[in-house]
Amino acid sequence: MQFDYDLVIIGAGVGGHGAALHAVAAGLKTAIVEMGELGGTCVNRGCIPSKALLAASGRVRELRAKEHLKLLGIEVGETTFDRGAIANHASKTVDKLRGDLTNSLKRLGVDILVGRGSLAGANTVQVKDQTCDRLYKAKDIIIATGSAPFVPPGIELDGKTVFTSDEGIRLDWLPQWIAIVGSGYIGLEFSDIYTALGSEVTMIEALDTLMPAFDPDIAKIAERVLLKSRDIETKVGVRAKKITPGSPVIIELSDGEILEVDACLVATGRIPLTQDLGLETVGLTANRGFIEVDDRMATSAPHVYAIGDATGKMMLAHTASAQGIAAVENICDRHAKVDYLSIPAAAFTHPEISFVGLTEPQAQAQAKEHNFEISTVRSYFKGNSKAIAEAETDGLAKIIYRQDTGELLGVHIMGIHASDLIQEAANAIAQRAKVQDLARIVHAHPTLSEVLDEAYKRATPAG
Repeated sequence: MQFDYDLVIIGAGVGGHGAALHAVAAGLKTAIVEMGELGGTCVNRGCIPSKALLAASGRVRELRAKEHLKLLGIEVGETTFDRGAIANHASKTVDKLRGDLTNSLKRLGVDILVGRGSLAGANTVQVKDQTCDRLYKAKDIIIATGSAPFVPPGIELDGKTVFTSDEGIRLDWLPQWIAIVGSGYIGLEFSDIYTALGSEVTMIEALDTLMPAFDPDIAKIAERVLLKSRDIETKVGVRAKKITPGSPVIIELSDGEILEVDACLVATGRIPLTQDLGLETVGLTANRGFIEVDDRMATSAPHVYAIGDATGKMMLAHTASAQGIAAVENICDRHAKVDYLSIPAAAFTHPEISFVGLTEPQAQAQAKEHNFEISTVRSYFKGNSKAIAEAETDGLAKIIYRQDTGELLGVHIMGIHASDLIQEAANAIAQRAKVQDLARIVHAHPTLSEVLDEAYKRATPAG
């Protein structure tokens, strides 16, 4: 069979982009298929624009925290902002990064095939747009189609008064009162943005606990610092049964309560974009929308791989990048795997939340299954010299480790620059490091990283 490409990647998000660059570096003739904007959700509607909004709103919050600034000997006058200018900053950031991404693909010789990509049989990718329908033969194929916001039944979107994060990043207007459905990463970050800019927020969580993805100790302090201290009303254990757009937005809750608000952001998770991909043409089926892969990122169909949100492993941009590189390595017979335990995650609230490895309940379950004990240590920013000097003492670092061997199992941080601090812990877990060895590492003083140093030094493994 004559091939047009060594590798065709369907989807040009962060994962597909990373795989393409790695593939051309490995000498593979590579094409990437994209029907929309290059960069996928992360660059265009997710990570990047939301962080630009958080940067601006965070500065507004800081300048309006008059009592906090007085601790540093600073007094400021009235703080105002231009919503349109903030939104424009986010838009320009997206344009810059999308342009850089596109240029990097073109510069290195990756062909960009514009259209909707799908499988059309063994070693075949179909690319369709409004004017063309083309078939390409490839030795190997990577599916990197990403995900979209999940909207539960009963919720009607209009994109203006009831919307998802896709529309929220545009910051078209500032509602006086907004309801946010969901208390995960997206819900927390947008509650941070809206409260900083002056909106009243009500958070609705269907599960019995807020922030269910986080370690319980972190969720508890985050509830106090990020929600209660900002007068965010929370409704826990109730479902938004029906949401009707309009002025006002009508929200019918499962407990019978009815809310009337100016706007509603639906942040109830994401679903994979694997529909109409032609999976059946190569004998594949999706499980709840997700494509099953082995530890090589290979599907059960020969020469077909899948990465990123389409696999449902860890729906994070940097996970997709790692999976894309691993897939290319395996295509090149270099036998790579992704270590999911050592992949960090973060919510870029003010202050930030980050974690890597197991939560305490997860570690307890693993300990019970494998017959060992775990221990935990908490170290607080209020005792950290740098945090005290910066008057940023909210939060803690929590480590979880095996009592017998001292192996580090999980690290959870809430506090200033938590998203940067977590990388040290991610590196340690990747090496399966032990707390007694980590305690010997000398940290610079005064630094925020000493909050981890203190935790390591206080850990007392039995082995």
